Amino acid sequence: MKYRYIGKSGLRVTPICMGTMSFGSWSDKKESFKILDTAYDRGINFFDTAELYPVPPRSDYAGLTEEIIAEWLATKPRESIILASKIAGAANGWFVPPIRHGLTAIDSFHIQRAVEGSLKRLKTDYIDLYQVHWPDTIVPKEESARALDALVKSGKVRYLGTSNDTAYGLTKSNTIAQYEKLARFESIQNNFSLLNPRFLDELSHVCKTEKVSLLPYSPIAGGVLSGKYNQPFMDPKTRFGEYMNHEDVRQRMMVQRFVNEKTLLATSKYMELAKKHGMSPITLAVAWSMHFDFVASTIIGARYAAQLEESFKAFDVTLNAEILREIETIQKEILYPMG
Repeated sequence: MKYRYIGKSGLRVTPICMGTMSFGSWSDKKESFKILDTAYDRGINFFDTAELYPVPPRSDYAGLTEEIIAEWLATKPRESIILASKIAGAANGWFVPPIRHGLTAIDSFHIQRAVEGSLKRLKTDYIDLYQVHWPDTIVPKEESARALDALVKSGKVRYLGTSNDTAYGLTKSNTIAQYEKLARFESIQNNFSLLNPRFLDELSHVCKTEKVSLLPYSPIAGGVLSGKYNQPFMDPKTRFGEYMNHEDVRQRMMVQRFVNEKTLLATSKYMELAKKHGMSPITLAVAWSMHFDFVASTIIGARYAAQLEESFKAFDVTLNAEILREIETIQKEILYPMG
């Protein structure tokens, strides 16, 4: 297994990270354990969760994913695991999280409450990488940075990261950290896939210049790049089949972003390309995400352990110049399928 470092940190991680957002909703505890064991036995040492998981977000089971992970974590040497979690972003952001009465913020109070809750649920005394799930546009970044730095100084957290952030947000936060001598963001966890390559526009330059690592999530675009939505009818048992009739308008809007004419057309081309080169479209998508030098670890997810193998095959794939040119041709032909 080849390892990579996250940013300038001492976190040495596998190129694939096991995401856990399905644990407790789409995946019951038994299947969640099977997913975790399958990943661990394959050599993966990096696992990502959040206080808000599982998805779709609901107040009655927020935090359940961390509790499931805690039971599994107790069966493994703690220091063999690089464990990441996240504080829910601000309620003034893209949606109001159903925790702490919908009043979340990235301020000192909520940062303390969030990390204490995660540590208790995870039954561990430290989190290796603690991330802001999405930015706070109201609380000054200076206040957020000082509160997050205090977690590092206390030993509750080893390193910090951000998520769903912009080039400005990442640069501003780390400039504040530099001048105030605070712990900086070593990573950024953003949506990045063959169907959503926008990270390449600006953020990749920031990451390479400032030595910050991307932890891409949704490398197969919520399952779209598997090809399962390229059929006449949407299976109601799939993620977006479920979201299509969801009571939450935000979930319904996600369907239009992920499953539309452009994403399905692009996916059909990637399916042909993968077949031409003797691999599944899932393997192609994960391998593409992994091959960038600013990527430390690509976060994959699954409802069932049996789904993991096609992603794991990306460990043994090196995309040559021909494949990369063909991918670039498709991306130029169908610009930004996810908007």
